[in-house]
Amino acid sequence: MKLLLTSAGISNMSIQNALVELLGKPVAEANALFIPTAIYAIPNGGDIVRRVICGSLGDPFCQLGWKSLGLLELTALPSIKKELWVDMLREIDALLVGGGDCQYLTYWMQQSGLADLLPSLLQKMVYVGLSAGSMIMTCFGTTYGNHILPADSDKSLSFVDFAIHPHLDHEWFPNNSLDNIEKLVASIPVPSYAIDDQTAIKVTDVAVEVISEGHWKLFTPRDYGRPLKNI
Repeated sequence: MKLLLTSAGISNMSIQNALVELLGKPVAEANALFIPTAIYAIPNGGDIVRRVICGSLGDPFCQLGWKSLGLLELTALPSIKKELWVDMLREIDALLVGGGDCQYLTYWMQQSGLADLLPSLLQKMVYVGLSAGSMIMTCFGTTYGNHILPADSDKSLSFVDFAIHPHLDHEWFPNNSLDNIEKLVASIPVPSYAIDDQTAIKVTDVAVEVISEGHWKLFTPRDYGRPLKNI
């Protein structure tokens, strides 16, 4: 398994170097697919998708200089013959999963069948998450509630046994202060990483590593008198 779980994309050279290490080749020699699905469940989502793809919003992600870049919309997959998109996934080096609504993204990961395929796909390709795209691979996700999914729908896929809280102290997200996150993680029974937009978590089969040119903090259940789960 090779995951690069970012807060805001490939925002600095340390994160980019970690991506290249996971790919085993330069970005310019790697093929990628971008999943925008989670973005549609936030206000003005359609325009945000356009801006992320064009590189006019946020840090480099789609416009990082990939050899090729395709688009994979999860909501379309249930109506398409499976072999068409599965074969495409098996030929890429990186799966770029955009931010937005965790619950909406998790639902369509499951409904499309991609969630079931990820364990085998991740033996070869690198999963690169951005915000909600990162959070759904952990055991903690959130929702904006701009959808009509059942309230008890999963908010994450729990590929790793920790939580990520992105956009630490970001001016666009006033609730993401360190004090507020500390109050939140007190109720979460697994380790929690609060990370700013200059930070990412690199996960392989053998290690979890923080890649940062910014600020981050790890909270453990032990901080609140609970036993620490193995990760």
